[in-house]
Amino acid sequence: MRRSCVLPVGVSLIAFSTLAFAGSDNPTAGPGAPSNAAVDGAVQSAPSTATASGSDALLALAAPSDIDAVPVLKHIAATGAQLLDLGQAHGLRSVSARSGEQFMILQIAPDGQAVVGGPQLDLPVDRLMTLAAGQVKELGETHGLRGLYLRNGQEFQVLYATPDGRATIAGVMWDATGKNLTREQVSKIDGAIPTVVVDKDGARSVEAVARADALLGVERAAFGLIGDPAAPRLWMIVDPFCSYSVRAFDALKPYVTAGRIQVAVVPISILDYEDNGQSTRSAESLLSQPPSKMAEAWDHQNFRLAASPEAPARLEMNNRIADAIGLRGTPTLIWRKADGSAGEIDGIPKNWDALIAEVEEAHNVSR
Repeated sequence: MRRSCVLPVGVSLIAFSTLAFAGSDNPTAGPGAPSNAAVDGAVQSAPSTATASGSDALLALAAPSDIDAVPVLKHIAATGAQLLDLGQAHGLRSVSARSGEQFMILQIAPDGQAVVGGPQLDLPVDRLMTLAAGQVKELGETHGLRGLYLRNGQEFQVLYATPDGRATIAGVMWDATGKNLTREQVSKIDGAIPTVVVDKDGARSVEAVARADALLGVERAAFGLIGDPAAPRLWMIVDPFCSYSVRAFDALKPYVTAGRIQVAVVPISILDYEDNGQSTRSAESLLSQPPSKMAEAWDHQNFRLAASPEAPARLEMNNRIADAIGLRGTPTLIWRKADGSAGEIDGIPKNWDALIAEVEEAHNVSR
């Protein structure tokens, strides 16, 4: 289970992918607006009365009564997210999930083992096939939902058809363990999954080092620093548009302010699939900043600085290093452990205090 933006399809709420409901297998560790008709269709079975106001109708909604019996709901609820049952439409059950400031509409697969993030769209399959003739590829059926791959120039969108075929959901499918199933479905389609071609001896050398030791790999990346230079360093590989990366950085700032750690931020881009290339543009903007200003610019979501001539090569190298260490998503946290090996967490730790204490202990041992 994971709390991260998953390579390459992430967890942006804006892109209707998935909420922050994944956990982590690591014991230390804790990825166009719809029409009114589409939203109404998704909640038409929700408890309400003809005369109820919007706020009254919201109060009438209740948490699902069968959370323990539906594996994917049990998984989401276990993370502390608040669930509301929105009823059924077109053969699919919808729920809303809220975690802090994040909110999503989720469609539950017929077998209860997966969800698709996003509201139902008033776009029947037959109409889609007519409008996008020749640009739709069948992905097969997964957990009872038919997947459709829609190509639009260099971009693409995955949609899932409701059981009756009268509506579709544009979003990403996740199973009850937090696994990104959409990525698996599109992985065999040329151009859907970004690949890295290593064509320089220098790049091969860096990647070989990264495969042997993740920490030695990120030390050769382009990065920004924030915090006391004398404090133990914690490396964090991020996608600038990954909501989990932002949350992780927010959680680390008090430790930085207290002088307990220094954070090295390594920008990469894995979410271009969902944000139309904005991840790459933002990462290149950050990599054009002086190292002392990079984290601050990201913290303020300041991507206005135009990419420098060197930025694309820096980002390419960072992406290669991330690929070499087997990065599965962002944020990925890396540090030197007391025994000399590299510590690594994929996602948001469940216990930040425990992680920072481990980083400090290793730093003290090495002094």
